[in-house]
Amino acid sequence: MKRLLVFWCGVIVILSVLFFSKMLVESQTKTVEATSKNTVNIFNWGEYIDPELLTAFEKESGYQVIYNTFDSNEAMETKIKQGGSTYDIVFPSESIIPKMIDSGLLLPIDQNKIQGTEDISTFLMNQSFDKKNKYSIPYFWGTIGIMVNTKQVDAMKIKKWSDLWNSEYKNDILMIDGARESIGIALQAEGLSLNELDEANVQRGLEKLAKLRSNVKAVLTDEIKTLMIHNDAPIGIGYSGDAAYVMYENPDIQYIVPEDGGAIWTDNFAIPKTARNLDGAYAFINFMLRPENAKQNAEYVGYATPSEQAKALLPKELTNDEAFYPEPAAMEQMEHYEYLGRDAVEMYNDLFLEWKLGL
Repeated sequence: MKRLLVFWCGVIVILSVLFFSKMLVESQTKTVEATSKNTVNIFNWGEYIDPELLTAFEKESGYQVIYNTFDSNEAMETKIKQGGSTYDIVFPSESIIPKMIDSGLLLPIDQNKIQGTEDISTFLMNQSFDKKNKYSIPYFWGTIGIMVNTKQVDAMKIKKWSDLWNSEYKNDILMIDGARESIGIALQAEGLSLNELDEANVQRGLEKLAKLRSNVKAVLTDEIKTLMIHNDAPIGIGYSGDAAYVMYENPDIQYIVPEDGGAIWTDNFAIPKTARNLDGAYAFINFMLRPENAKQNAEYVGYATPSEQAKALLPKELTNDEAFYPEPAAMEQMEHYEYLGRDAVEMYNDLFLEWKLGL
């Protein structure tokens, strides 16, 4: 009788544990579902949005924004692939979008739920990396070029990438720490495409880059901005938005888009497979596409807005600056960074690392 009583007590304990465990799981699930419906999880590049717009969106929409940042497309892609974080919106660059599409990391965008794309500059839409913008919408765009300290260097002598190889710039250049960007500069200086797939041509670009070593002071990323602001180097390679910030802090800096090529890039709104709040994602995209908000964001961040109406609201001294808003004829000479495939990306990265080790 005693054994039977112990047996049934054990059964009751087990059933109680199972019951309360089930209740706990259901409660946690409901909490997560409720949270996901009330929040918009955003994953963006650092310092890439006006914080006041996030506050305004929360106030208008009733959603709470959870905002996290990444420092490279690869880091962002890895996070989405792992699936541990439930981001509703991400901001990939054009070069990685085809890879993310092929890997099933992005959801198709319901164009019926988007308002404002008709206002986006036509040269940024329907690009080869995402035909008909099925998975992405332009967020910011810009160029890559040459920052020159006019107190230290005659800016009139620098019009092309190829001018950087001039021996008078020994130990003067801050080179950008990016395989596609740096090898792309050398390729364009050789009259080749920055999207070269032919290994012999890429090797030719690397050999050209090797001849630049004596002129390179350092290979950096964000540090280039600080050093240029403080007059620690005469020449720096960088993106147009970074150049705008540097020029604001140091009026002696001039930004030059090279005549022998150059590149147009875009960063884009996209909805990852991890999204749990699609309504919130669309609400945020539409909010940011409004001309007045796009204009405010462009003024804060410093990059070119894709919105033609927002551009019209910006100061003329900014939009008339061809370094930041190039004329159509100049843009026709520029290339978009294309995703070249895993093997080509590894080739570029390996060759660039080889070049850096030789500095």
